[in-house]
Amino acid sequence: MKVPINNIGGKIVKDNETYLLKDNNHLKKLIVSSTLLKPGKETRGHSHQGQEEVYFFERGYGEMILGDEAFEVKGGDVVLIPDGMFHKVKNKYIHPLYFVCVFDGKRYE
Repeated sequence: MKVPINNIGGKIVKDNETYLLKDNNHLKKLIVSSTLLKPGKETRGHSHQGQEEVYFFERGYGEMILGDEAFEVKGGDVVLIPDGMFHKVKNKYIHPLYFVCVFDGKRYE
């Protein structure tokens, strides 16, 4: 199945003043999730024991916190998140930041 990175489809998980989050559950073992992070907003930050993730930044600019490290991210960047590592994304800019995340089939809020 082919899906465009800028619209992976799926079910809306959250739609609020911070972000629009969708999960595409077409695969059996992986979830492909998209986040449109609104200007000036940030994700709550979290970690998952037993779960690795990959973030593909498609457009916009922001900051990623990965453990104790903070670094800039932009469209075209890929961030590998090790098992159990704290991670958070901030959008400090005036345009939305859009990224796609791939993780195993369990969502931990």
